[in-house]
Amino acid sequence: MSLIGPEFLNFIKKLEDNGDQLPPGTPLNQPRDFEFNNSSCYVCNGYYGPNFGEPVCVTCHTFLFPDFPSYLPSSYFSSEKTDDGDSGNDEPSDLNYSAERKFNKACPLPAWWCRNSLDSETSPEDETSRTSNSGPGASGSGSGGSVSGPSSAPREGIEDLVGQGPPPQPPSLARSLQALSSPRLPDNLAPGLVEQLPSEVLLCIFRYLDDLSLCACACVCVRWRRLVTARVPPPRWAVFTARRWPLFRPLLSNIDWHKTYQSLVESCFCRNCLVQMGVLAQPPGDENAWRRNRLRIELKMLRNDPPEGIAATPLDTKGFHWQASVTGPVGSPYEGGVFYLYLQVPYSYPMSPPVVRFLTRILHPNVSRHGDVGIDSVHHNWSLALTINKVLISIQSLLTDPYTTVCMEPELGDMYVRDRARFESLARRWTWLYAMHDILVV
Repeated sequence: MSLIGPEFLNFIKKLEDNGDQLPPGTPLNQPRDFEFNNSSCYVCNGYYGPNFGEPVCVTCHTFLFPDFPSYLPSSYFSSEKTDDGDSGNDEPSDLNYSAERKFNKACPLPAWWCRNSLDSETSPEDETSRTSNSGPGASGSGSGGSVSGPSSAPREGIEDLVGQGPPPQPPSLARSLQALSSPRLPDNLAPGLVEQLPSEVLLCIFRYLDDLSLCACACVCVRWRRLVTARVPPPRWAVFTARRWPLFRPLLSNIDWHKTYQSLVESCFCRNCLVQMGVLAQPPGDENAWRRNRLRIELKMLRNDPPEGIAATPLDTKGFHWQASVTGPVGSPYEGGVFYLYLQVPYSYPMSPPVVRFLTRILHPNVSRHGDVGIDSVHHNWSLALTINKVLISIQSLLTDPYTTVCMEPELGDMYVRDRARFESLARRWTWLYAMHDILVV
């Protein structure tokens, strides 16, 4: 099943004929005459603090987009058990239960997804590079033979420890309110102190950073970027990319993984959502058997008979955090782009709908500047007959036919109605910039 349309293949042919130079008239060569104003939080307008270029500030994000969404009171799923140990919430077993259990044992979730460390697993590219490369970013194993992963390889230098810090914690409402109510003392740093730090001190600091912070440090200045590039080999960035975006499938084998990782991060609407997805925090309580069996069946359907251009996978063993990818429909301004989504499936599922957000930036009237999807089946008309598969299909069809009567972004809805050509040109330009990471990394 091909995810590439004829228009994208024609562009690749023109690119090869033009000596790998973008042909004139390419959307990337045109100025971006529309951008969301993220100078302040669009919820509180900066009242609760700065947003640092994000759509919402940390306080509003913690309050409006919590780690554990709950739509129904806990009494809907009572865990009180009778004398025989039955809580009464378990779904009656059917004829397909044994088959589902057999499938779950045959196709378990990857074990590395259940680990907390972002650097405890290696990839085939990592092993190949460790046996062939001997630069400053090599592991320094020395002799030939079998090569183990980063966590088990002998470490002889600081470069092997860079980027192994714990993942950042999601924003906490209590910490945010305490920071707003408590005055902060001045830092009293001498001018130029940070610039004068020796490289050895910077490398020791980089050891305690996670992959997102390390990528941000590489964008600070030329010196820091050279340190990060020299001490973190490309296979390590390939591992980081596989952890954050398990559905990313590059079309080329020889790519710059550092630039690819950076482009994936910069293409996200909200970095707080990216941190939230990487932490994999688990809600309190236990899931019921009905939800577990339902998700098992849906996952089997997604793997055996996935819809065209749609993929989804759970990120944790309980299926609370999911990542999905939707390919732009053929004939739409989003054709050729792959858009990643973040899903939170609460313990009250399927009685309650999942929380769906776009990670990849997309210009659409029914998608807010934070990535929230304004789809009626999720917000108002949720039904037990709906599944994650059907929700993703509805979102893909929404890309072809936006609903402009009620919009998440009224300005885009008005542009779609009054100036369709300009809207499609801008949407196609955003698709080239943010949804084609494997080909156009600039």
